[in-house]
Amino acid sequence: MVHGMAKARRNFHLPLPELLYQRLQDAAARTNQPATTVARYALDHWLREHRRGVVRDAIAAYAAEAGGTRDDLDPALEAASLDAWSPPKRRKRTR
Repeated sequence: MVHGMAKARRNFHLPLPELLYQRLQDAAARTNQPATTVARYALDHWLREHRRGVVRDAIAAYAAEAGGTRDDLDPALEAASLDAWSPPKRRKRTR
C-alpha cells in the first residue's frame, strides 16, 4: 500500500485444461505459494518475454529496412563502436 491506498486489482476468470491446472497446483505446492501467485508470476514473466521479442523483432526489421540507406549507421561511428566493444588489450606486467 502506498499512502494508505490499496493497489487496484482486476479479476480474470481463466478456465485451464486439467493437465495445466495440475502443473500449476504442483508448482504452487513446491514453492509453498498460492496458485494465484504462481499464475500471476508466470503470466507476468511470459508477457515481459513476449514484449522483449516484439521489440527485438521490430528493431531487426528496422535495421534490415534501413541498411544501406541514409538512416544506416555512419561507417566511422560503426567502426568506433566496434573498437569500444572489443576486449581490452592485455598489458605486460612490470616487475
